[in-house]
Amino acid sequence: MSDLVPADTTEDVRTRGAGVSRQVAVLPVGSFEQHGAYLPLATDTLVACAVAREIAGAYPVHLLPPVTISCSHEHAAWPGTVSISSVTLHAVVRDIADSLRRSGVDTLVVVNGHGGNYVLGNVVQESSARGERMALFPAAEDWEAARERAGVVTSLLTDMHAGEIETSILLHAHPEMLRPGYETSDFVADDRRHLLTLGMSGYTDSGVIGRPSLGSAEKGKELLASLADSFGAYFSMLTSDV
Repeated sequence: MSDLVPADTTEDVRTRGAGVSRQVAVLPVGSFEQHGAYLPLATDTLVACAVAREIAGAYPVHLLPPVTISCSHEHAAWPGTVSISSVTLHAVVRDIADSLRRSGVDTLVVVNGHGGNYVLGNVVQESSARGERMALFPAAEDWEAARERAGVVTSLLTDMHAGEIETSILLHAHPEMLRPGYETSDFVADDRRHLLTLGMSGYTDSGVIGRPSLGSAEKGKELLASLADSFGAYFSMLTSDV
C-alpha cells in the first residue's frame, strides 16, 4: 500500500515547500481495465505510481495518491473494466489543480499511465492557456528515450497494451502482481486505424497487443530511471520564473 499512497504528513509537505521556490505536485493517473490474463486490472495505475514514485525520489515534489479509474471505454468488452467519462476525468483533474492552488501548490504534473486518457492533453492545454502551470508526463519522446535506454526491443507502435514495457515495469516494481502466461502471450496488430470505433476487441481476442515475452525486471528498472531523468527538463521549466 505504501507504494500507492504517499505517507507524508502535513508537516512533511510544509517542510519540503519551504525549501523550494515553487511547489510542484505530481498526480498519477491510471485506469482499471483488462491487461490480458497475466497483468492486473490496475496495471496502468501501478505503472503511473511507479513513475511518480521514481520522480519523487529524485525531485522535491508533492506526491499525490493516484486517480485509479479513468477512460477505458475501448476495453469494455472484457470483464472487470470500469470507466468514467472524459468530462468527469477532466473535472477531477481540474478540481485537484484548483484545490492545490488554494493550499499554496501552484504547479501540477499529471503522470499518465493509460494511453486512452486523451482528455488529459486538453486539460493541460486549457490550463496553460489560462496562465496556470501544468504539464503532462511522460510524452512519447520520453517513452522512446526510455525504450532505447532500457533495451526494449518492441517499438512504441507495436507495444500498445500489456506488452514489453508494462510487463517489464511490473516485473521490477510489483513482481508479485503478475500471473503466469506473459511468456506465451505475444500478439501484434500494428494497423489499428479503427480502434476508436471498434475498440480493442476488434483487434485482439486476448486483450494483448505487444510482446510481453520480452519483458524483464532489469528493463523495467532502466525504463523508470530514464523517465526520472527525462523529468528533469519538466521540473526546470515548471519551476523557472519565465
